[in-house]
Amino acid sequence: MTRRHGYALLTAIVALIVVVSAALCAGGASGTGRLAAAPTPGRAPGHSAAPASSGTWVATWAASPAAAEPGTETTGMANRSVRNVVHTSVAGTSARITLSNLYGHSPLRITHASIAVAAGDATAAAVTRTMRRLTFAGAFSVVVPSGGQVMSDSVSIAVPQGGDVLVTLYSPTASGPVTYHPLARQISYVARGDRTEDVTGAPYTEQTAVWRWLSALDVLSDEADGAVVVLGDSITDGITSTVGADRRWPDVLSGRLRAAVEEGRDVPRYSVVNEGISGNQVLADGLGRPADNPSGLNRFGRDVLERTGVKVVVIDLGVNDILRNPGRADPESITGGLRTLVTRAHAHGLRVVGATLMPFGGHRGYTPAREAVRRQVNAEIRDGQVFDAVVDFDRALRDPHDPRRLRAAYDSGDHLHPSDLGYRTMAEAFELDLLKGAGQAQL
Repeated sequence: MTRRHGYALLTAIVALIVVVSAALCAGGASGTGRLAAAPTPGRAPGHSAAPASSGTWVATWAASPAAAEPGTETTGMANRSVRNVVHTSVAGTSARITLSNLYGHSPLRITHASIAVAAGDATAAAVTRTMRRLTFAGAFSVVVPSGGQVMSDSVSIAVPQGGDVLVTLYSPTASGPVTYHPLARQISYVARGDRTEDVTGAPYTEQTAVWRWLSALDVLSDEADGAVVVLGDSITDGITSTVGADRRWPDVLSGRLRAAVEEGRDVPRYSVVNEGISGNQVLADGLGRPADNPSGLNRFGRDVLERTGVKVVVIDLGVNDILRNPGRADPESITGGLRTLVTRAHAHGLRVVGATLMPFGGHRGYTPAREAVRRQVNAEIRDGQVFDAVVDFDRALRDPHDPRRLRAAYDSGDHLHPSDLGYRTMAEAFELDLLKGAGQAQL
């Protein structure tokens, strides 16, 4: 072989190594257990990516894709900017989002997406210097397949602790039905046309009480070592809490945990994210394909195991399995389903804290037979036969004179869901030390 041919061969080998290394790096960037975004035209300039920084990637907010939004079957949200307002649990120096098209019957095309810090409470306006355009695999546009989800690239932004963040998405084409989370207890906004990077909020004249397409917000944080994921029903979803006030019990728990860390207490540095769906059950799915309101068993992998940085899962499910059963619900089936969730969590090294089921005496679904099932389930939970640790919401909120009912001050009025004070009492009943430790290998 001549020297010239040897140099040519060496050059070719080096070029091959560079190409393979670049491909591996690109693949590693999307190695999240989620479907990677398909590259599309209109690639972003290099400065849009977040610079290298220290910290841990954790979920700071999440909401489960719960159903297909009625009325969006044919047009979706075509030619409208959807500005989702979400409340953070911990701060971060970089951020990324996850989008879901779980219920869409056709691919969802997002051509413009942004993230910014809200200028205040109850506003679509952004803090000007915080507006950032989001990219997906380096491109401004992304196509989310029907039934799929994608994660954005990370972007440098100072995300506040316990503040509101605006995530705005624009799709120029019809794609329905829209995947959404109803009963958000938070006002978000919609504008006509592409107003994705508008900071004034003026074009956002339409208010909405749901979250669309957005299922998670992660941050690179130096104040959190992991995340607590709360899997629950309407009580976790905060269905009767004050809109826009962030008074769901996981919100209050997050505040307590943050305050304890700031006080120097020996508690885990965790974010808290809410994966409650109103009407959710341990065992049964809702109607449709894919099912609206998927059961805890169905959605556990997506909503818990895939959440970034998850260390602990808190499970508050079972009441709807009792109330929505036309006959007499089987307490062993309910606790068996809960044990299955615990087994799956332990397989991933997660600790599981479970909640007792609160009373619903006076609710339209109350019967003595259903009350008996609730007490049987609670007896199993308290006996340590289901979870690694237990938070006794039943004992904290029940009426001491009539334990079949919520105490009046904690009752929203429907005799099932707590008031704001009731939600706060739930969070205050949660011993923070319960969050310590890894999941047991077996119970």
